[in-house]
Amino acid sequence: MKVPTTTRFSFRLSNKNHEWPQISVIIIVSLGSLTAAVLFAWPSPSIPQLIFNGSETVNISLEEASYFAVIPPLGSLLASPLVAILMDSIGRKKTILFMSVSHIIAWLLIFFSKCLWVFYVSRIFSGISDAVLFGVIPAYIGEITASHVRGTWGNLNTIFLYIGQFLINVVGAYFSVKTTALFFFIFPITHIILFTFAPESPYYLLVNNKNKEAEESLKLLRWNNNVQEELDLITKAVQRQISESSTLKDLIIIPTNRKALFISIGLRMSQILSGLPAFAVYTQYIFSLSAANLPASTCAIVYTGLFFLMSSTCSFFVDKLSRKWLMIFSSFGCTIALLIESMYFYFILQTNVHLTSYNWIPLAGMSLYIIMFSLGLGILPNLLLSELFSASIKGKATSVVNIIFFLCIIIVPKLFQLLSSNFGMYVPFFVFFCCTCCSTLFSYYFVPETKGKTLEEIQQMLTKKNKIHVAQNSTN
Repeated sequence: MKVPTTTRFSFRLSNKNHEWPQISVIIIVSLGSLTAAVLFAWPSPSIPQLIFNGSETVNISLEEASYFAVIPPLGSLLASPLVAILMDSIGRKKTILFMSVSHIIAWLLIFFSKCLWVFYVSRIFSGISDAVLFGVIPAYIGEITASHVRGTWGNLNTIFLYIGQFLINVVGAYFSVKTTALFFFIFPITHIILFTFAPESPYYLLVNNKNKEAEESLKLLRWNNNVQEELDLITKAVQRQISESSTLKDLIIIPTNRKALFISIGLRMSQILSGLPAFAVYTQYIFSLSAANLPASTCAIVYTGLFFLMSSTCSFFVDKLSRKWLMIFSSFGCTIALLIESMYFYFILQTNVHLTSYNWIPLAGMSLYIIMFSLGLGILPNLLLSELFSASIKGKATSVVNIIFFLCIIIVPKLFQLLSSNFGMYVPFFVFFCCTCCSTLFSYYFVPETKGKTLEEIQQMLTKKNKIHVAQNSTN
């Protein structure tokens, strides 16, 4: 006879809320993010080996390797609508587990690959998992955490992305493509085993009228036997949200949804158009053209390592500072760093000015970019996207946002390659500089302040602002 969940856990749980269960679940779910980042940045150390290393079973050209950056977001683009359906039908938890299955397939294909097309298929599975990474994980983290935990620890998912970029550059610099694949194969296996024991989102369970399961989930997440008060608040919020129409058309028609959609798209575009995906894929390539004293692989390790350290440090201060002003400051700081890079490469490629004594500038400029990006652009969009949409419309909203997001990821690395190959490295850096200028203005005028607010309070804030806007228009 199956023992009720309440009986199994009631004697262990306390009578007050605890943070550590929520933090533990965030860490476990972020293991999937780490593997996704490793696969996305995999071309950085792997392309040089596949092009120049005769010991590898597959030798490819630079043109063939350039599609490693294009294929994953294409797979993500096609998978996003399916992922949106899955997160609302089978649940957040099972959809996230599906992500790790895609990771396992991707690593197996890399390990056994003996031709270029197998690598391409592997990149497709990597892209499918990214649709879950950016569409489901932020929603799941937002729904399982209390507001103060979400503000401090909700960025851990983003930190693991930068850990993944760092690890692939370190491991890939010293081991072959096949050995690297075998090493990272362990991570999705571990993720599946651990995440199997994680609770489902109480929001999802309430939306699907699984009230008892939602209560048990909340008890585990708070490690508290008495969660009735919070459960009642969440139930009321969910009832209000599911009473609203939740079609794709409602994303545009309903003012609150429209505003949240506009902000979400702007945040994602700000993040990607700053050049991040291009820098992740072509890290070693950029430093190989900078005439720096350090090897390109060493510069890439320093770059990604600093990225990880800065994002880890900054994430714990997000809940103590204004999120809106962090976005503004971060975007403005990135404009300065990108302008420095653009000017350096312009003088190197287009003038006779000797900058031998200043070949430290590219690494310094990219380090400044990392610091500024980590303060806001690198960590806040994921956090804000978990907060802006109601539970009833979240799946469809993230699907639309991700389609635009992945289109940008397709465009940016290819744009970087085309501009740098045909006009010089300074041109893409200048384009990214212009984009971050626009991001600064967008953050100032449109990004809301969500610090310390519950998901329901954020929804009420967006609704209130829309009502004020309508009232002002009526008066005018």
